[in-house]
Amino acid sequence: MSKHLKTIPQFTTETEEQQFWETHDSTDYLDWNKAQSVVLTNLKPTTKTISLRLPQHLLDSIKAAANARDVPYQSLIKIWLQEKAQGQS
Repeated sequence: MSKHLKTIPQFTTETEEQQFWETHDSTDYLDWNKAQSVVLTNLKPTTKTISLRLPQHLLDSIKAAANARDVPYQSLIKIWLQEKAQGQS
């Protein structure tokens, strides 16, 4: 037997909606068994700062390559690492 779902009220502000969901169970309003996965492609991925020691000549070469492409050298390093991780050359 299917559960009768309550109607989600109309909210006038985000704060009002937050307060509502803090005090109400969403399973009374939504059938989570019918939920579908979505891919949020425009989200900026979380980044982590690392320290990487490179020989000066290698860093100079990377900076020159980045300058020729008109991109920041750290961005170029990330692009190259991503390509390599995906099996591209």
